Amino acid sequence: MTLTIRDATSSDREDWLRLWKAYLAFYKVDLPDDVTDHTWERLLDPESRLSVRLAVLDGAVAGFAIHHFHESTWAKTPDCYLEDLFVDGTIRGKGIGRALIEDLIRICHENGWSRLYWHTDEGNHRAQALYDSYVKSDGHIRYRLKF
Repeated sequence: MTLTIRDATSSDREDWLRLWKAYLAFYKVDLPDDVTDHTWERLLDPESRLSVRLAVLDGAVAGFAIHHFHESTWAKTPDCYLEDLFVDGTIRGKGIGRALIEDLIRICHENGWSRLYWHTDEGNHRAQALYDSYVKSDGHIRYRLKF
């Protein structure tokens, strides 16, 4: 088993899209195609803060971590927000999610960012088991207004 983590390239679109659609289905979300297209464009745009790292297992794209950094009022250096983490459901349990998180930790250290944080659905117990191996939930509850 050879696992590498790397930035996406334009040739990864179909592989990413396959996983993205599975991710949206997991969360029972239906996004318009133009939102997905716009997301992909931003992921590849070097001027965008939105970035994606791909996990490639034995030559096949197996997962992704979409993240971005932002300024914080609680630290002098930026925070990194892991917005979307997904691993192909047929190959979970091989350490791919952990490898993606470890890769983001490395990126945070290299950039001097203060924190890495994320959210997950309260029913996503499998992901919570992985996340709890890093740090227990800090007890914050998310509130979100949609416009």
